[in-house]
Amino acid sequence: MRFLYIIFLLFFLLNLTSVKGEEQDRINNITKNLRCLICQGQSVYDSDSEFANSIKILVENKIEEGLSERQIYNYFKKKYGDWILYDPGINKNTYILWLLPLLIFLIGGAIIYKKLIKKI
Repeated sequence: MRFLYIIFLLFFLLNLTSVKGEEQDRINNITKNLRCLICQGQSVYDSDSEFANSIKILVENKIEEGLSERQIYNYFKKKYGDWILYDPGINKNTYILWLLPLLIFLIGGAIIYKKLIKKI
């Protein structure tokens, strides 16, 4: 009987560590997609600033509260603005961010086409 208790305890501990591992993976994924406002060139995951460390703790607390990734991103977006997200969605403030590469490509293509037509 004692043997069954030991097996049950081991099974419980192994399951607990796998849940913690999955939670840590979610924390890492979220913090990799958040920009450190102090470092400005690093993600929160890569930064060791006080701001980044506090954000990591906050993300962990939000996950423990049961919030989804989208809810956590929306929380940070409301608190710090779109700039904290590495992949901001399309909205009225980010149209130029998403459309600028397409516009540059089209303008460059029009210039090249116009020069080719003049040579012919």
